[in-house]
Amino acid sequence: MNTDSLNHTAEIGLSPRYCAAHPWATQAITGFLSAYFMEHPGFRVLRQADEASSGMHVWTCEIPASLKMPRLLKRLQADIPPSKIVPPDEAVQSPARFIIDSPDT
Repeated sequence: MNTDSLNHTAEIGLSPRYCAAHPWATQAITGFLSAYFMEHPGFRVLRQADEASSGMHVWTCEIPASLKMPRLLKRLQADIPPSKIVPPDEAVQSPARFIIDSPDT
């Protein structure tokens, strides 16, 4: 069985509000995702870009079926300033986008 067929694509977006409050977080998340690749070889970042339409910084990732995004995001949140994760919109088919945003105060 081809294990590539078990992979899926997901996005991690960093909200403009969070970026403004923590400008170094983009580099921290990039480093975290690079290190995560070493732990889970099936995981990889396909693309990283600033999205002009939303103002978000977005990482497009290939995720193996055995890796659960909530687990990855929980570990990521331990390395960055307080944040909340906005789950993907169920109406959008693919890729699922998890948004890191400032917690409501």
